[in-house]
Amino acid sequence: MQTDEPTDTDVVQTASDAAEGYVFSQYKQSAVRDLDVTVTFEDGVLEVDVYLNGPDSEGTPTPEQVADDAALAAREAVDELFGE
Repeated sequence: MQTDEPTDTDVVQTASDAAEGYVFSQYKQSAVRDLDVTVTFEDGVLEVDVYLNGPDSEGTPTPEQVADDAALAAREAVDELFGE
């Protein structure tokens, strides 16, 4: 039995950091007008919600796509945290 499972706080922080990191890998921080990352982890269930008000200009991914990808990045980071 593994005793060094990540704490709920570790999971939430890892997911939040990954989502924010992804957003700022796609857009300059100054171009993001609003970013809200909400992460909950209860009873082994991870929920990630990303709201992004970012630039919607030609040649850049849409804010909706970046928000969706940021949520996926958060989930992947948590999977890695658990060693999956």
